[in-house]
Amino acid sequence: MIVPIQIITLLSIFQISVLASDWPQWRGPDSNGIADASDLPTVWSKSKNIAWKIALPAWSGSTPIVIGNRVFVMSPSKQAPKKAELEVQAPPSRGPRPGRAAGGGRPQRRQQQGTVDGPGGNELLMICLSRKYGTELWRAQVDSGNELKRKQNNSSPSPVSDGKHVWATTGNGIVRAYTIDGKALWKVSLEESYGEFGLNWGFASSPLLHEGNLVIGVVRGQNTDEPGYVVALDGKTGREVWKVDRPSDAPYESKDAYTTPIPIKVDGDTQIVVSGGAYVTSHDPKTGNEIWRSGGLNPEDSRNYRIIASPVAANGIVYAPSRKTPLLAIKADGKGDVTESHLAWKMEDKSGPDVPTPIVDGNYFYVLNDFGQISCFEAQTGTAIWGPEETGIGRVSSSPLLADGKLYLVGETADVAVVQAGPKFKLLGTNSLDDSYTLSSPAAAGDQIFIRTGKHLFCLSKS
Repeated sequence: MIVPIQIITLLSIFQISVLASDWPQWRGPDSNGIADASDLPTVWSKSKNIAWKIALPAWSGSTPIVIGNRVFVMSPSKQAPKKAELEVQAPPSRGPRPGRAAGGGRPQRRQQQGTVDGPGGNELLMICLSRKYGTELWRAQVDSGNELKRKQNNSSPSPVSDGKHVWATTGNGIVRAYTIDGKALWKVSLEESYGEFGLNWGFASSPLLHEGNLVIGVVRGQNTDEPGYVVALDGKTGREVWKVDRPSDAPYESKDAYTTPIPIKVDGDTQIVVSGGAYVTSHDPKTGNEIWRSGGLNPEDSRNYRIIASPVAANGIVYAPSRKTPLLAIKADGKGDVTESHLAWKMEDKSGPDVPTPIVDGNYFYVLNDFGQISCFEAQTGTAIWGPEETGIGRVSSSPLLADGKLYLVGETADVAVVQAGPKFKLLGTNSLDDSYTLSSPAAAGDQIFIRTGKHLFCLSKS
């Protein structure tokens, strides 16, 4: 059901389309966490550089997307008051914030672990906001049925838009399409069509929009004998364009992944890359057929090597994290089994990421680990340039953002470190937001940064 909240007529006058400065899906326009943004703030406070903030019904790991004059977020409805308390175990002292210790020096790592008492309410919502004011324009109930799955609930997948439509996916496998103004178009259930997910910690993968199709990777599963698969749905109708099985011989929980497909250009043609279940696979976007496959993500054949961090790509190389180690850099111009023939380099340092997805800009490869330490490597060779360096933000589950020559890193207690990008490490500052349990990755568009905490969506801007 669509619930009109407020209509700003001006937004409907102009034809909406995706611009280079938009953030139309998880990890941005190029699926790499890099934004074409400028003049972004490095410091903020209650009275400085916060354009607006809006309270959200509940917490979510889903990332906001930005299209033209609108922002879209996924969220459960509000949970019953007795179960909706959101707590963070923080140091008892309210002394200097991380990175601001008297006398300078390196920031101390903040030791904290966020917790929640429930998944949020039963309704799974997509909410459309005014980008300028943060006011709510409309909301839709995408699905119902919400569960707590450790660090996620059933609102984890991020929405995606082409500027005229917006699509939402839930942890129950419901995929729904709407017009940009909130008119419901179609609905598909992945589980009804292709069987139960069987993932140990619930379904959390976001769709990739490619040439009008939604490409969804279902890498499963500890609790099913069915193979994983990759499916493309027609964005206008929801009809299946293609579906291919994605078999894995990984044991137990190592069959599971919570990654999102990414595109990569190879010799002028696009490939769709999916990671998880001990393998990285590349697929033809027109047919889904597998082009190449690399093993090596679970070299010891461990039972619990589920993969959370998604792959990234640049200059013909796919970078695929696993569970901290190894991280593989794979040349994407191969065919068939490329496990040995196309390995560019391999990182076996245990400071690698488990949850946060890395960033590569073609020259530098940045790795943020789960404890708020960041490192920089030469992208083509894997040679260490600097790090791991402390940022002082403690445990991290969100993925970093690269924009305006800076890396924005968000900790689980909504502390944000700003680090200078490039061959020399420099911590530009740390700022706090609302101390709530934060899992969502930041987004940037134009001269604004959007950070979704456990309680609010913040728009940060100098203007």
